[in-house]
Order: sequence, then structure tokens, then C-alpha cells
Amino acid sequence: MQAASAHRMAAAAAAVVVADPLERVERLAAENAVVVFSVSTCCMCHAVKRLFCGMGVNPTVYELDEDPRGKEMEKALTRLLGGGAAVPVVFIGGKLVGAMDRVMASHINGTLVPLLKEAGALWL
Repeated sequence: MQAASAHRMAAAAAAVVVADPLERVERLAAENAVVVFSVSTCCMCHAVKRLFCGMGVNPTVYELDEDPRGKEMEKALTRLLGGGAAVPVVFIGGKLVGAMDRVMASHINGTLVPLLKEAGALWL
């Protein structure tokens, strides 16, 4: 009987964690080497996905407009970035890199490839 009660409490606690949009974003971001939070119709999102694919990186992409809780997650991402455009938002190795401007700046100044290698997303 106690085991069933403990199981229900653990399930309820897990549901609370997943219910918070920011915690959900952080959990999803930590699950893969490169994670892109995107909107399928956004040209900047398309560009950042093409950048990674062109480098031989296969990012995990979460299309927020295709997720029932995507709007909540998009608001959480906007807060995480301190305002401005909410997508695309890139995490590498579970760490926030930022929006398109940060990704491109890292690519141009040569710090993106070492980040990708450190995260295990790029081997060459």
C-alpha cells in the first residue's frame, strides 16, 4: 500500500515539473547535444537549422507551433533571453547559447565548432 502511495506522489511531482514551461524547456535542452526551439514558419529558425545541418550537426528541433504547450514554452524562452525574439533559441550541451544573433556571432568568431565538439555533436 505504501509503495502505491509513494508511486502516486512521485508521478504527481513529475507532473508538476513537466507542467512548468521553463523547467520543461531546460529538461528538453539537456536531453540532446544540440537543441533548437523553433517555429516551423520562421525564416530565422530555418536558417539556424540549415547552418547546423550544413556543418554535419543533427540538432534536435522542437517546433513550438506544433506543440500544444508551445506558446507557454515560447513565453518562457522570451523571459530566459531577457525579451526580444523568442525563436530560434539554441542550447548546446544543455547550455543556453541564445538566439540567432548569438549563434551566428559564435560561428563567425570561431567559438561554435569547439562548443559543438565539446557537446559531442561534431567530431571533425
